Amino acid sequence: MEVLFERVAGLDIGKASLTVCVRTPGSRGRRSEVRTFSTTTRALEVMRDWLLSCGVTVAAMESTSTYWKAPFYCLEEVMEVWLANAAHIKAIPRRKTDVRDAEWIAQLLECGLVRPSFVPPPDIRRLRMLTRYRVQLMGDRTREATRLELMLEDASIKLSVVASSLTTVSARAMLNALIAGERDPAILAELAKGKMRAKIPALTEALTGHFDAGHAQLARSMLHRLELVEDALAELDAVLKAGFAPWAHQLELLQTIPGVGEKVAQVIVAETGADMSRFPTAAHLAAWAGVAPGVHESAGKHTAVGTRPGNKWLTAMLVEAAGSVGRMKGKNYLAAQHARLTARRGMSRAQVAVAHSILVSAYYMLLRDEPYRDLGPDWLARRNDEAHTRRLVAQLEKLGHNVTLDQPAA
Repeated sequence: MEVLFERVAGLDIGKASLTVCVRTPGSRGRRSEVRTFSTTTRALEVMRDWLLSCGVTVAAMESTSTYWKAPFYCLEEVMEVWLANAAHIKAIPRRKTDVRDAEWIAQLLECGLVRPSFVPPPDIRRLRMLTRYRVQLMGDRTREATRLELMLEDASIKLSVVASSLTTVSARAMLNALIAGERDPAILAELAKGKMRAKIPALTEALTGHFDAGHAQLARSMLHRLELVEDALAELDAVLKAGFAPWAHQLELLQTIPGVGEKVAQVIVAETGADMSRFPTAAHLAAWAGVAPGVHESAGKHTAVGTRPGNKWLTAMLVEAAGSVGRMKGKNYLAAQHARLTARRGMSRAQVAVAHSILVSAYYMLLRDEPYRDLGPDWLARRNDEAHTRRLVAQLEKLGHNVTLDQPAA
């Protein structure tokens, strides 16, 4: 095979150590040298100096858990570094050792048989870390609220049936009173505030149960954990708002898309880098994100397959945005698309399809620096009417008729 890069390095990365294979030109063809280094910062600096002394210009490594980050960040400032999909490299069977893995990565790299994955610049990486942590905190809040609800079910307290959430001000006031020892349902129901006061009779029935000291201890602990998570979320939101200040214009553009709020827009910027020139087309971006349908063709027959694996953080947020669009009930093009596909293919596929449309819209909006322009909820019907008209005209012309279309008077 043709050698595309003269001096390359392949890295096989583990948690405690990494093996590096350097391939350079030699008197008898290609020459390989293999060394093993620790993954500590000083050892990585020694490895970097060795690669520079060998004249290495391109290095490749597998995306092994999060262990690839330290070597990648160490090398990216001094040479071109490729992060390769581990599944692509492992697709070809061979004997499995760390040394052979490093040699294999180096051989694939020098012949151009691996493709680099997208790794954003450092400022975007920091935002990624923060937005992903926020998703994890939100998951912690949901799980803790679910545990609290299940514990109340054990005490025959049906507060979650009447209240929209156990984290509302009224619900927390009632829970704190229960923890403090109050057991009278009528007194507890009177703690309702705002619109909840209209539900006092239902609350009185829901708060009648068998709440004891054991339940109170668990509820106190769960509410404390909820408060800690919510405080952390509030602090993180403030940090994110300051961190996204340089991308305020891009966030404003993205929020013109139906269903895309501030959090969704922040995730789109953090995961894609807001620089759409990195992706050749919108189809490449959709495939990378994991919202594009897979392709399977054999013997001229196309088989329907699911979406390919992609960026799970971005996909989850886009699907969540698509779900909110689905509740808009025909107010815009995306809502009409969601309703149309839900009727034919089911809600799950409809949400993935709408998520794909949102991401494609975001690609062109950021590429062209322009806001979202909605096609209208009746665009699909109008497009199909026009296509149907064209088909009928083509059939008549095929029969030898001359067709002239007259627009009806307004």
